[in-house]
Amino acid sequence: MNRRFLVTLLRRSIFVLVLVCLGCSAQSISPEQTRRIEQQVRAYYNLPPRVNITVGPLHPSEFPNYDALTIHLEGEDQKSDYDFLLSKDGKTLLKMTKLDLTVDPYLEKMKKIDLGGRAIRGNKDAKVVVVNYDDFECPFCARMHQVLFPQILKEYGDRVKFIYKDYPLTDIHPWAMHAAVDANCLAEQNGDAYWDFADLVHASQKEITQKGPNAAFGAIDDLTTEQGKKHNINQPKLQSCIKSQNNDAVKASVGEGNALGVQATPTLFVNGQQVDGALPVEDIRALLDRALEQAGVPVPAHPKASSTGGSSAPSK
Repeated sequence: MNRRFLVTLLRRSIFVLVLVCLGCSAQSISPEQTRRIEQQVRAYYNLPPRVNITVGPLHPSEFPNYDALTIHLEGEDQKSDYDFLLSKDGKTLLKMTKLDLTVDPYLEKMKKIDLGGRAIRGNKDAKVVVVNYDDFECPFCARMHQVLFPQILKEYGDRVKFIYKDYPLTDIHPWAMHAAVDANCLAEQNGDAYWDFADLVHASQKEITQKGPNAAFGAIDDLTTEQGKKHNINQPKLQSCIKSQNNDAVKASVGEGNALGVQATPTLFVNGQQVDGALPVEDIRALLDRALEQAGVPVPAHPKASSTGGSSAPSK
């Protein structure tokens, strides 16, 4: 009898303990506290009335005297979750952003960029890599291109590697995709042909656009053919590539850019550090010098003054 009583008591104790633990792991918030949290979040972030706010239950946090909670925001087309900390006395709400100091965020970005098969300018073995998500029809890309080549290339060419990725904004630039495909047709056989084509197209944007969409395609194909002949590459293979206009690789590059947070052109990644817009030459030098110093590479001497620059506004 006593044994059965002890077993029953033990089972009940375990059940109560489980309930207590569950209460510790997910505690509900009072309606009044929920109202105050919603009010503060809506006011601080200036959220429009159509955005709904849902305050999740409290959970233990790794910070003394604070519990964790998740606030869910839902609008017409977007849903987002944000982590906050609420003080034990219920008087303070903190936005929690946890940064892992053991991870190099720039290196993680670079790991997500596929550089395989891309044409290279500069030192192919350089420790500093500049990746530019480029649109051949973008005027701000043309400005950036003019700053990078030849000026920056002359100063940094033996210390830095330059690579272009495709990011044609097809909604506003009707021949950008065609130019990207043709450029890749050249790159498949000769990297120098790709870069000469890039120089020509960026310098001739206005002339190509004035021809109209259909004539622009023909003009781009003519420039591609000329570069193929100049660099003695296989013409039948080149013409077949031009004619097929397979844009799978270009679309993959655009998707990669989207995943990295690219929203406009030009967008540069200097050893993983993202910068947007056609930056002035002084800003580009500052970025490259910092990257070189961090990589343990000597910084080159710079001209005392330079008139070359660009607009900081990206193409959207």
